Amino acid sequence: MKSNIKVLSGCKREIELEIDANEVMKEFNRIVVQFSSHAKLRGFRPGKVPRDLLKQKFYPELKESLINSLVPKALNSEFKAQNVNPVGMPVVNDLHFKEGEPLQLKAQFEVWPEFELPSYKKIKVKQKKIDVSPQEIEHSLEDLRARSAEYVPVEGRGVADGDYVAVELKGKDLGTKKSLPLEKGVILAGHQDNEEILNKNLMGSKPGDEKTFTIEHDKDHQNKRLAGKTIEYIMKVISIKEKKLSELDDEFAKAIGDFKNLKALKDKIEMEIISTKEKASRNEMAEEIIKKISDKLTVELPEILVEQENLAVTKRLLSSRPHKNLSKEELDQLKTQGKRKAEQNLMNHLILQNIADKEKLEVNDQELQEEFKRIAQVNNLAVAKVIESFNKEGRREELRSNLVLKKTVDFLVDNAIIER
Repeated sequence: MKSNIKVLSGCKREIELEIDANEVMKEFNRIVVQFSSHAKLRGFRPGKVPRDLLKQKFYPELKESLINSLVPKALNSEFKAQNVNPVGMPVVNDLHFKEGEPLQLKAQFEVWPEFELPSYKKIKVKQKKIDVSPQEIEHSLEDLRARSAEYVPVEGRGVADGDYVAVELKGKDLGTKKSLPLEKGVILAGHQDNEEILNKNLMGSKPGDEKTFTIEHDKDHQNKRLAGKTIEYIMKVISIKEKKLSELDDEFAKAIGDFKNLKALKDKIEMEIISTKEKASRNEMAEEIIKKISDKLTVELPEILVEQENLAVTKRLLSSRPHKNLSKEELDQLKTQGKRKAEQNLMNHLILQNIADKEKLEVNDQELQEEFKRIAQVNNLAVAKVIESFNKEGRREELRSNLVLKKTVDFLVDNAIIER
């Protein structure tokens, strides 16, 4: 097998490959025999079709099978021999095959760019001052209070704002006259996202009451089954509960956890807020460090990876505004933003990977096991179940690579000059 690899641009390469005629014919003959065993032609039993007739009738299929069998193996073998790691699948753009002659082809592919890292130690960054306001602590306390609220049945009155009302809803499409499936659910009375007429019919209702009303649903309604339709509803109130909040006192703190009094709970909340802000500050410094390194580099990135990352980023941007109809101008801006973000993501990955290689940063099996334990704890799963899932999905080494990148980020921050 003869080959030659040309550099077309920063990341683009072209390989010219010639596979020996004997090797080609050996594989071609094998495919013909294999094809003969199941080929069906009138007047011949399977495996008894003459070779020349088989080639005459099925030559395109035989040629395609030969190419699919030989070319990927030949390319992989040559890449391995020349220590080349293509990004994505090579694209064959020129191929010549004739029986008795070598198979010749040209294929284009991309590789990760090689570049010289600028200095990445002792980069100056500023750390924001970290403090916690009384309002932040009070906000966290209110969140805890809301999460520990009790929902108690209402007695002696009808539905009021803020009540949680269990209802049965029977709907009928007035356009088609078809009934909708019976729905049971809980509605927060008076909530701004409810239809105004729904809130109006809820107020003052008592368990057992039935109300009939009609809603003309907007064409852009998030439930496509209801969008643009006029529905008549019969609503039956099943039960009413109201939210009861505890007093913010020492007893509340003791009920929440192992706290002696409310002050101890507030101190814990303050420590957690500081820890969260410290992590955020560290991440911001890491981003600034990587950007300063990136700004010193001019590197061509593999187009195929930019396209893949751009697609993923753009999907995430679109998912953040699912119910908004975007104009062409807004969509174009989103695509531009997505591509810019995709290029930055890939550049950051490339920088971190190169630094990790240079500094010989690795993640051992013990560190990987600790990460499995952390994931299991966060998701309330058994560690064995988490490991089994990662192994089954083939994501074990991907997790290890991500941990190496995190370790590299920590390395950069630890070796930076932090100005406070």
